[in-house]
Amino acid sequence: MEKEKTLVLVKPDGLIRGLSGKIISRFEKVGLKIVAMKLVRVNDDFAKKHYPVTDEWYEKVGNNTLDDCKKYNFDVKKTFGTSNPKEIGKKVHEWNVNMLTSNPVIAMVIEGVHAIETTRKIAGETVPRVAIPGTIRGDYTSCSALSSNIKGRAIHNLVHTSKNQEEANFEINLWFDESEILEYKKLDEDCI
Repeated sequence: MEKEKTLVLVKPDGLIRGLSGKIISRFEKVGLKIVAMKLVRVNDDFAKKHYPVTDEWYEKVGNNTLDDCKKYNFDVKKTFGTSNPKEIGKKVHEWNVNMLTSNPVIAMVIEGVHAIETTRKIAGETVPRVAIPGTIRGDYTSCSALSSNIKGRAIHNLVHTSKNQEEANFEINLWFDESEILEYKKLDEDCI
């Protein structure tokens, strides 16, 4: 199998908590290779490009929120002012943009065999409350979607990893110029 590239971000919450080194080392320890890395501050327009949304995305996120509210017997209208899934999804998207623009981000292109699948496994479930111990999110945060919603903010889940090859290609091209992605050989490449 050929090596693939994926985008990984240490989000503002990971950076300001001083977890960057611990997070980055998780990917390196399994033999993945960092081929590009930079510290950047993004603006709203850039963040909206990183989080492209569709009506289906708004509905899915809104319905997930409604399910959580029902499960925990929480009044959704109190927090969102609506029970319309699409409107709730728009609010969550706004919070995601606010989070990504709140402080600098470490952006990386990581390369390796099964890099996309491996980085996602190392990161853990998107909602830290359900991430298993041993993953970045399972070890360093316990945030839930609902607790974040109540606070009027995005889920503090420390990292972003591309979910598939199409998303990885789009995100790498968004965050990096081709000249910023380097080639080199790691000492352990033939062993791992």
